[in-house]
Amino acid sequence: MLRRTLAAGVALCAFTAPALAADDKLVISVYGFGQDAFKEIVYDPFEKICGCELVVETGNSVERLAKLEARKDDPEIDMAVMSTHDALSAARKGITQSIDVTKLSNFDKLYDIAKDPLGDHLGIGYTFYATSIAYRADKVKIESWSDLFQDDLKGRVAFPNVTTNQGPPALYMLGKAMGDDAPSLSAPIAEVGANKDDILTFYVRSSQVAQLMQQEEILAAPIGRFAWGAYPKMDMNIAWATPKEGQTGGMNVMILTKGAKHEDLAYQFMDYWLSTEIQTKLAEALVDSPANADVKVSDEVAENLTYGEETVKNLHLLPPAVILDNRETWLAEWNDKVGQ
Repeated sequence: MLRRTLAAGVALCAFTAPALAADDKLVISVYGFGQDAFKEIVYDPFEKICGCELVVETGNSVERLAKLEARKDDPEIDMAVMSTHDALSAARKGITQSIDVTKLSNFDKLYDIAKDPLGDHLGIGYTFYATSIAYRADKVKIESWSDLFQDDLKGRVAFPNVTTNQGPPALYMLGKAMGDDAPSLSAPIAEVGANKDDILTFYVRSSQVAQLMQQEEILAAPIGRFAWGAYPKMDMNIAWATPKEGQTGGMNVMILTKGAKHEDLAYQFMDYWLSTEIQTKLAEALVDSPANADVKVSDEVAENLTYGEETVKNLHLLPPAVILDNRETWLAEWNDKVGQ
């Protein structure tokens, strides 16, 4: 947990609502990823604007969701960020409330897919990422998701475990390549099972894939674009595939807890985070791909992000309800056909 407090009376920038009293604080729950950059770009500047205390709690999705549920009748946390399916789970458990988008001056700047991904404005997308296949272009050719099982990749491919955020989307696109994109994912799971002896590992962390690629133990793996930054730094011809079936991915959203004690401040913080200025800085730092369509970055930066209207329009995202309603079935199927 990070705690930072700035004295009251700090000058207010023109962008925001009036500064709040010094004894006010906002408690947020976020991923542990990139916290040094978030502190510099988002947290510290916001504290100067609001003249308040910002309490930042970090942890994995399971831990943070459990804490929100445990305190839903007397919430400590005012707002949180999480995946769309975790946010939907929180909504179904009565943890969150609809967001009044009229209080967000930057809402209309968002890509359409980020404006209401859960329905009823129960979450606002602030970043998303593509998932495709990183591969050694000097060794193999990837034109379809089904190419992961070509002869040249036998024993040289890593595939995400079904329990990871990358697992179901990768299976979904494999199913599309097979002509079967049913939510059950039965066909692609069976296909992975049939080829499991030719898959080097079923990874659970993106860092595993980068290490295996660096050591030349694998030549291809489905990964999230957020992890791509490590690959161009390797002295290898590694490419990002554009399969004919398209790319998949995921989205993270902001949620507002029901009964939030500092609701007005939560809205102010959300709006600040969604602003063109902050989304641009986070993009340039390669922390998050921008959900704000007004963000403009260099070609070099864009290469490392999920960026631009055309890219966003062609993302095949699994609906959060599909993920939430099917993941136990997927796990049972996976254990039966693939095993771990």
